[in-house]
Amino acid sequence: MKYITKYKSPNFNSRKNSRVQLIIIHYTALKNTLEAISYLCKKEKKVSSHYLISQNGDVYNLVEDKYRAWHAGQAFWHEITDINSISIGIELDYNPNGKNNKFSFKMIYSLKKLIRKLLKNYKINKNGILAHSDIAPFRKKDPGKHFPWQSLSSSKLILNLRKPKKREIKIIENWFHSHNLKSKKQKTILALSLIGYDTREVYKNDRLYNKLVRAYRNRYLNSKDINNNKSIYNTLIKHLFNFLLTKN
Repeated sequence: MKYITKYKSPNFNSRKNSRVQLIIIHYTALKNTLEAISYLCKKEKKVSSHYLISQNGDVYNLVEDKYRAWHAGQAFWHEITDINSISIGIELDYNPNGKNNKFSFKMIYSLKKLIRKLLKNYKINKNGILAHSDIAPFRKKDPGKHFPWQSLSSSKLILNLRKPKKREIKIIENWFHSHNLKSKKQKTILALSLIGYDTREVYKNDRLYNKLVRAYRNRYLNSKDINNNKSIYNTLIKHLFNFLLTKN
């Protein structure tokens, strides 16, 4: 896979021997690729990513994989708060309010090709391909509800959630019951926590809880089910079951 390497960001430091475990997908929310390159390569911005993919599928390598690019910001996943040290950041030239408001075929083709290479190089688990909104659900929305996760799933790059059998769902529900988790909210928070999300403050803050659930549903539910609380809960239980089977 060929990269454009003539632009380099100064905004990185050492991983300090941390192993790459995650791939984080972002969107730029800027006007075009050149504006994104300028922003990500300015020292005073103190932000960068390893890769930037344009609308026409060009892949820019702005920071070498061996370095810690500054793309995740304040984030959390599976009790880890220094996400930059264990991740590769990929920015997409996309702005929901701009002319570049489509995830083009060429862009997604290049993204899938890049992800495939990174999965192989770093032995990353399919559970480790995340949205910026997964690791920072209280402050970030990217890559947004229109990002084609199904395309990545169809290409077997991310976990394809198979529907559990009734007896398998009953096992999970019995486990909830044995731990005195009665409300759907309690079960939802625990499931999200086990999957990896930051649930530290959501028990006592409804606003944060709603943001967390919104981030989850925008990624995992289709448009017709996105506001259906039963669909959100059922998807979450299915996700938890699949995660527990594939977490290694």
